[in-house]
Amino acid sequence: MPESSIIYVVDDSPEVRKSLVMMLRSRGQQSRGFADARAFLQACPPEASGCLIVDVRMPGLSGLDLQHCLHERGYTLPVIVITGHGDVAMAARALKAGALDFIEKPFAPSTLMPLIDEALILDAERRERRREEATFTARLALLKPREREILRQVANGRYNKTIATDLGVSVSTVELHRKKIMEKLRANSLYDLMRIAEFDRELGHGKPM
Repeated sequence: MPESSIIYVVDDSPEVRKSLVMMLRSRGQQSRGFADARAFLQACPPEASGCLIVDVRMPGLSGLDLQHCLHERGYTLPVIVITGHGDVAMAARALKAGALDFIEKPFAPSTLMPLIDEALILDAERRERRREEATFTARLALLKPREREILRQVANGRYNKTIATDLGVSVSTVELHRKKIMEKLRANSLYDLMRIAEFDRELGHGKPM
């Protein structure tokens, strides 16, 4: 778990909240407890890393309401929902809203810990993906329109000769453009190039022909 990762516990029950925070800290994990959703939102920025454990039923903003707020404000923390007996329907709604999983009270640490581990791994993967996307976006911005077009065609599996014919240029010109594209994107292989091209396509810039 990254040093900056924190397990946030949002539960209006002091007993549940404190016991969870103490248990997590006893296992060497950073944890913070909040009595309600608004306190969490005020204290934690959207770029916070880790995961969130939240009770589905709370005064004021419920766990479901908090999920919607997280989505609207750009939070990407994986969410584990705590439910009481008979709250299965609300838990299902929480899952539909993007929660990683739910756990029903009362629960044993052995039941919760695997979910937390899964959530922290997911958060780390999401954060790495965002860093990669920022890097790819910055590199793609260096390409000229013609280079972007050639990248798109390469990603579609077209050969240099076909691209040259389509663009009305020589094969050597296409080869020169491809070399510059590789340099600007810092792509060391065709695989690297294809990964960035696929990202460009997902953004809607590199639409298949």
